[in-house]
Parts: sequence; structure tokens; C-alpha cells
Amino acid sequence: MIFNSIYSMLTGLVPDLLALEIGDHRKSSPAKIFMPLNLDVLDKNESEITIALSHYYRHESGDMIADPDMEIRVIPSMEAAEALSYQDYFGYRTVYLDEAKTLVNIHAKKELNLFLEAWLANIRHQGHDLTGLKHCVSGNRHQEEPGS
Repeated sequence: MIFNSIYSMLTGLVPDLLALEIGDHRKSSPAKIFMPLNLDVLDKNESEITIALSHYYRHESGDMIADPDMEIRVIPSMEAAEALSYQDYFGYRTVYLDEAKTLVNIHAKKELNLFLEAWLANIRHQGHDLTGLKHCVSGNRHQEEPGS
């Protein structure tokens, strides 16, 4: 199932994902030709973790633009993960229409999860690696090389 595939790719990209805490940030820049990949832990409780994965580029105006920026819910007990939202220069889409996650936009759920699965495969192919990096605290974003 796609949700298990997404979970597997995420935990391959970030093996210690389940140990991360709210506010943790990771960044990967495998080569100058690819946009850096950012991971932020937005929420965490006993049953799930919500993260954001994003690429940003500098617009000609000087603003940093998300392309894309996705919120993802990770459910470790089910070894599953799903897209919650997608944002880029052109707009914002969400899967759930309410905070309780009871009203679902089925079309968006299918499209965003298919996109997320393909994006994660592309991220892996580009050589992004979010393992062995120190997390950041209090908004200070600093990176340590893997293995150091």
C-alpha cells in the first residue's frame, strides 16, 4: 500500500525519524545543482508525528519560495505515512478539511500521496541524506556532516 511505501522511504531517508522531537530541523544539500531538502518536526504525540519536508528556492524578488513544502503525518504503529498538505508557488492543497481529520478530500488525498511517493523516490535518487545530522534547537539551524 502507498502509505507503507511512503513510511519506508521516509525512514530510509531519516532512520532516526521516530526519535526526533518537536522543533527539530534537518537539512541536506547533496550537490549544488539540487535544492537543499529541509525537514522540520511540527508535532509529535504518542501515536503520530507530523513533519514538513520542503525545498526552497530564491525568487527573483529575493523571497524564499517553497517548491514544494509538504506536511506529512507519520503513524509508527502502522508503519504508515501520508500527505496532509502541499504548498508551492502556485497554491496550497490539503487532504483533510477539518482539524479532526474526518472530512477528507479524496481526490487530493490520492494525488498528494502519489506525488509524495514519487518525490521521495526522486529525493533518494538525488542523494539527499538526513542521517547522522544534529538536530537544531530554539530555531538555530546548523548542520553537521554525516558521521561526525
